[in-house]
Amino acid sequence: MLKEGITLIHEHTTIDLSRIKKTDDTNLNCKEETIKEFKDLYDLGVRNIIDVTACGMGRNVEYVNEVAERSKINIIQSTGFYKEPFLPDFVYEYSVEQLKDFMVNEIEKGIDETDTKAGVIGEIGTSKDSFEEMEKKVFEAAIMAHLEKGTVISTHTSLGTMARDQAKLFKERGVNPKKVIIGHQDLSQKLEQIKYLIKEGFWVAFDTIGKNNYVPDKEKIEFLLDLQKNNMIDSIVMSMDITRKSNLKYKGGIGYSYIFTDFIPMMKEAGITEESINKIFVKNPMKIFEE
Repeated sequence: MLKEGITLIHEHTTIDLSRIKKTDDTNLNCKEETIKEFKDLYDLGVRNIIDVTACGMGRNVEYVNEVAERSKINIIQSTGFYKEPFLPDFVYEYSVEQLKDFMVNEIEKGIDETDTKAGVIGEIGTSKDSFEEMEKKVFEAAIMAHLEKGTVISTHTSLGTMARDQAKLFKERGVNPKKVIIGHQDLSQKLEQIKYLIKEGFWVAFDTIGKNNYVPDKEKIEFLLDLQKNNMIDSIVMSMDITRKSNLKYKGGIGYSYIFTDFIPMMKEAGITEESINKIFVKNPMKIFEE
């Protein structure tokens, strides 16, 4: 499923959260600018992007396919549903079984009646400090789809919260943690929580690199240094989770390449080894998506 090379584990080629967020900045519909940045990523060695834009987040299969074709990056597209209050209306009406069937159909046959099959379930999410009833419903359906198809699950945790609750549910339902990526743990500011997830066998995503308004990158690097010292880099994956026009270079943002032009040099300067960096960006994603 993945090509040899660098993988960004949690991105959005296009996404539209403007209905809820009430700002056009959260409608990432700037295709030409995205293609330009993705071509730069290709030149930096990126060969795969895991696009976790779930149903109800402005998912657009043909748009993503065009970006993939023109940038030459292998983009894995997703099925599933995000979190409150971004869930489609039918999520409230469908049974867990019906939601499971919806996801399985997108994995087996294709997303939105195209022949592009979903290669990941996600991002499925929990609210800040809360696991809402509809979110639990989505998780139960996603787990059923995963157990039927073996598809990788990628989660959203709001500011890193509820990760233990997600892990507990997956464990109780018999999900293989090596097929689950727990998202946004670089925002948790809880090193012990990260270590707990790793010890339980889950993949842990540091996937909001560059979002210094939440947690400064230097703090994320301090956590990475500790994880390297404790031989836990084998469970870490990384990305930027760009969701706004203002994140892109044409609007004065840091752009997707920041992780390579700025963050990796910071990692190296702090003492993160080439071996660790290769694991995070190349080897670990390959292991997750092994058939």
